[in-house]
Order: sequence, then C-alpha cells, then structure tokens
Amino acid sequence: MARDCFCNRERNKLHTGAASQSGLGSPQVRTMKIATTCSGLLGRAVLFALGIALLLGVGELPGQAQTFKVLHTFTGGDDGAYPQAPLTMDGAGNIYGAAYSHGASGLGTVFRLQPKDTSWIFTPLYSFPQVIDGAYPVGVALGPDGSIYGATYFGGEQSDGCGVVFNVKPPPTRPATPLTPWTETVLHVFEGNDGCDPESGVSFDHAGNLYGTTPNYGPYNAGVVFQMTRSGSSWNFQLIHAFSGNDGTYPLGPVVFDSAGNLYGNAAFGGPGDTGTIYLLAPSGENWVFTRLTDFPQSGDGYRVYGGVTVDQSDNVYGGTVGGGSGGGGTVFMISRGNWNFNVLDSLTGNNGGPIAAPTIDAAGNLYSTSSQDGAYGYGNVFKLTPSNGSWIYTDLHDFTGGADGSGPSALVFGADGNLYGFAENGGSSPGCDYGCGTIFEITP
Repeated sequence: MARDCFCNRERNKLHTGAASQSGLGSPQVRTMKIATTCSGLLGRAVLFALGIALLLGVGELPGQAQTFKVLHTFTGGDDGAYPQAPLTMDGAGNIYGAAYSHGASGLGTVFRLQPKDTSWIFTPLYSFPQVIDGAYPVGVALGPDGSIYGATYFGGEQSDGCGVVFNVKPPPTRPATPLTPWTETVLHVFEGNDGCDPESGVSFDHAGNLYGTTPNYGPYNAGVVFQMTRSGSSWNFQLIHAFSGNDGTYPLGPVVFDSAGNLYGNAAFGGPGDTGTIYLLAPSGENWVFTRLTDFPQSGDGYRVYGGVTVDQSDNVYGGTVGGGSGGGGTVFMISRGNWNFNVLDSLTGNNGGPIAAPTIDAAGNLYSTSSQDGAYGYGNVFKLTPSNGSWIYTDLHDFTGGADGSGPSALVFGADGNLYGFAENGGSSPGCDYGCGTIFEITP
C-alpha cells in the first residue's frame, strides 16, 4: 500500500473526488485509491537519470539556492518513507513529522530531528505496529501538552478501517535509552458516518481543542470538518460541518484560525464549478456558521486547493492552487479580510503541478511556498514572493532534481533560526523505494 511515487497522491485525489461526485463511497473505491499506479513518471526517465547524475552536485546547479541542505534522507527502513505535511517544530528547534509508510511494521512512523552542533540526529519515535492502532500517518502537530497528535489514513479496525486520531508521547517512566519508543493512545476511530480517510494533520485552537478534516464519507459522502474537546483523560468528538457538494467536497489540508477564533480551510472539489472552495466556519454558541469565501469561478484564478490556507496578522487568507492560472502551473492567491475580495498574487508556469501546501509568511510579509511537480526539472521547487508596490516579485530558491535533494516538496515551516524547513515526499539517494523515499531539507532564505 505504500505510495511509491509522488504523483499517486494527486491521481488518488482526482479519482476519489470524481467518485465522491458520482455518489460512490464503497471500500472498493478506497482500495482503488491506493492501487493507482504511477506510469506517468516513467516518461520522466531522462530527467530522473539527470537527477541521479547530480547526486553530488545539487548546490552547484544554475539558479539553485547555495543554502540548500538535506538534513535526512529516508531509507524505507525503520525511519519510514514518504514524509507527510505538516512538519512541526518545538521551542528547542526539534523537528517532528510523520512518514506515511515503511518503518518497523510497514505502517508508517512518527519521527524527530534534533539539531546538534552542525548536524541533525534522526530518531523514530513510534512505528505503527498493527492496523488496529492506525496505519499510514498523514501529519502531526504539537499539542498544548508538548506531545504529538495526528491522524492516520487507514486503520482502527483489523481489516481496513477509516483511520484514527492519535496521540504519541514519551513513556511514563524515564526511557532506558533515547531510542526507547514512545507510546500511542488512539483518541478516535473513524467509522464512516463521522468521516473517513484523513489526508492531513490536525490543528489546535487557543483553548486546546483539536480540529481536522476527512475527505470522504460523512452524512453526505463529501467529507467533514471535526472538533475534539478534552474531557478529563478522554476526548469528545463532534462534527462541525458536513460537506454536501455546493459548499465543496473532499476537504483537505490542516485548518487554521484567525485572531477571533474563526476557522478556515479548503475543499479540493465541489462548489458551483467543481473547482473547489475556500470556506470559513465561525463559532456561534454551540454551533458553527459556514461561509463559502470563493469557488474559483474563472480559469485564471486557478483551481484545486489541496494543502489548506494561511492567515496573516491582519486575518487575510492566502493559499495556492495546483492547476490553472495564466501560466498553467497553478496560482498563489489572497482573500482580503472584510470584503473577501479574491486576488491572484502570482500565476506559476508549469503543467498543473502547482502548490499543494499553504504558503508560509515571514515577519516582513514575504510568502514562501513550493510547486509540487514544476520547477526547472519537473520535480518541484521552493519559491519566494516579495510584496513590492502593489505587485509581487517571484524568486526561485531551489529547483528539485529528483535525485539526492528529493522530489515533490510540500509544506514549509520557519525555525527559530529564521531558516525554512520542509520535506520532499519522494527522491533522495536511498534505493529503498522505487522513486526515492523522500528527504527533509533546510533552506536559508
């Protein structure tokens, strides 16, 4: 069931979105999502060979950022394979994340990278041992208690299962060694009517409540947004929105909050043109009021937001589309707070391989993002957008080669040192996976 190449994820979403629109929601459809092959990458054999030839010279490529550094190359062994969004960092500069598959039992891992002097120490914190505990983690977040929370795409039942929400933390007694595994607690098991197949991590509001999305099932078989609130040592689960079609289908990406506690997210499909939607959920007593902010009505706006959105200090909303725009490579957009005006900040050049993650914003208002399959070599890139007199200046920071540096980059996060950290879902120098097991990298912008 491992995702042996990056484009599987994109095809899986397209396939499932179409199935959802047609009313299909059977286990057979979900199995087909995993079974999708990646023959499209075979046509990139020449580019892949170029990437391998450049294994030792990534930093010397024309137009590349001289500050790019690979911190870890996944091997497909105990460390796992295919890192997932989002990565998260604690106050000490440690990076936490999830690898979708492989690991000790082949079902994925939760890991930590610790900085030490000029290097990084990689530690698998937890390998999912059996399907009933969850399988194929899709992202993690640091909770208010300092432990790790996340969701898995499958599991919760012995045979298949719709996934779980989990918490992993250090053992209650002092670990015998730094490699002593952490322990897992399953907080919620999805059963279909409450959602199925989470494809992104979870988020916390200021009160410590946990939120997330599932792209499948729910009351209308179009995905859900959920909330979990702590009650003593347990968690209460509640659906706060069930998608039905015109409001969107197939919600993806971690949700985010503005200063007033409103929740923002995206649906990759649905809406009037089936091009996806950006939505707002505002708390109102014990309920939530849904507002569709945009539905990408014009081709130049782009279409299909996969990786969530970002909210700045003024509560403006930013995001990226995988396709469309004047250059065919997706767009980066802003939705202004108050009037909710939609503006395209930049149209990327490519072939529907645009951002699959929300932009990251620095203190100066610059945006940082990635393309998933565009860039100079067709394996994605990292770029910066700088505001300048009402427009935005595009700067290419790194083009991935598909070799040692990786391929298919996704979400970025700033460290306390001001550097950018991210992952590439495939590529790397390890032969443990057909198209590379992925990398974690650092860029000094």
